[in-house]
Amino acid sequence: MNIDLVLIGLAIALDPLPLVAYFVVLSSKRGVRKGAAFILGWLVSLAIVVTITLVATGNNPPRPQTVPSVAALVVKAAIGAGLVALAVRQRRKMGLPKKPKPPPKWQAGVDNMSLLFAFGLAPLLQPWGLIAAGAARVVDTEVGNVGSGVALFLFCVLATSSYVGLELYAAFRPERAQVALGTMKTWMEDHTDQIIVVGCLVVGFWLIASSIYLLVS
Repeated sequence: MNIDLVLIGLAIALDPLPLVAYFVVLSSKRGVRKGAAFILGWLVSLAIVVTITLVATGNNPPRPQTVPSVAALVVKAAIGAGLVALAVRQRRKMGLPKKPKPPPKWQAGVDNMSLLFAFGLAPLLQPWGLIAAGAARVVDTEVGNVGSGVALFLFCVLATSSYVGLELYAAFRPERAQVALGTMKTWMEDHTDQIIVVGCLVVGFWLIASSIYLLVS
């Protein structure tokens, strides 16, 4: 599996903002069912992005050193630069006093949340900057190639792995999961800035470096 997709998939799976929201959903009444709906919405959204990207390229990756190939690398590098800029911005905010923010309105009614709402909530909370980076990498993939098809499948699985793991834990160890989810949610909220900075820097610099390497080689 391409290391680009591995890094991006891991970054998506560990992004703190949607994970914290998922903790809330999973801890609510009938949370396991809502969590499953959330995961389904997450996977469907990823599949749609991958499909649209493949359709846009005609499932025909651009040949190296052609204009479309160079354009794809420039876009990938630009996305990497955007992630680095986001990390720098987030780093500058660390240590500054933060205004207390009320929780999102949907959290107030999370116990009465419908499965359809949980399904639709996932795409709204996904880290679209990272998903855009994944889409830029998908441009170079051909589904007809078995290895590439497997790589795309594993990318979607990897990007969802943290949610599936939590879902299974809550389903088979509900009492322990309730305590663990609260602990993880608190830790994640306390370290959100650090996680975002590290994740964006790692993925951003990798995308920039790999794109430059392919452009000059």
